[in-house]
Amino acid sequence: MEHVLGFVALAAGLIIGLGAIGACIGIGIMGSKYLEAAARQPELMNELQTKMFLLAGLIDAAFLIGVGIAMMFAFANPFVLQ
Repeated sequence: MEHVLGFVALAAGLIIGLGAIGACIGIGIMGSKYLEAAARQPELMNELQTKMFLLAGLIDAAFLIGVGIAMMFAFANPFVLQ
């Protein structure tokens, strides 16, 4: 029983850690492309900024869904028999 909980903790850590790394890399790449596009066409900066913040919210939402799934497995694991 204890070894199952250890694997659940490891899986939850991997879900949260890899999700955070992916979200950070995605937002970093998106931010760099936004700055590059704004430097090329400054007249589109407001439209690009709106789209960038919308995408940043979607990227963070995907990460937070992963955190929610990891917390479900950590605190209310359906695979552990009690």
